[in-house]
Amino acid sequence: MHMVIYTLVEASTEDDALATGKTVFDRLVGAVPHASAVFDYYVAFDEEGTSVAGSARWGDLPVAAPVDSDEGGELLERGWEATEEEFQRNLDRVKEALDDLSDEAIMRDEDLARHAFHQVGAYDGPSVFLYDEHASGIRHRGQLDRILDESEELWIVPADVHF
Repeated sequence: MHMVIYTLVEASTEDDALATGKTVFDRLVGAVPHASAVFDYYVAFDEEGTSVAGSARWGDLPVAAPVDSDEGGELLERGWEATEEEFQRNLDRVKEALDDLSDEAIMRDEDLARHAFHQVGAYDGPSVFLYDEHASGIRHRGQLDRILDESEELWIVPADVHF
């Protein structure tokens, strides 16, 4: 499956932001030493020639954009809304499982209950859409606000990932 994820990076130019973003995405696909893959591969939005990923799948997204620009703000909003929606979807599944299933049924992972528990607690992967420049998932609003407040030249870089 494909999804668009985003990384927030400090940079002074679009080229620097893209290079730093690709370093983050390389870590998330395990393409660098000592990094474990949480996605199979990625396609940045500067890559041409693919007919199944990146712009071919999602349309034209900026390669990178300052967070305080209209384009960057829109990407940030998309990433944060996707994070909140996925968290809530999984949390609702957890609550339903706790209400409706026995302990034994949860242990057997009926209705994918344990999977939902895992997704609620995930630090990276398909339930996390925003990452910092160290490839750490941004999981709550306080963490996002801290990054936004502490950075002077913050860019957002999207990538199409497969998992």
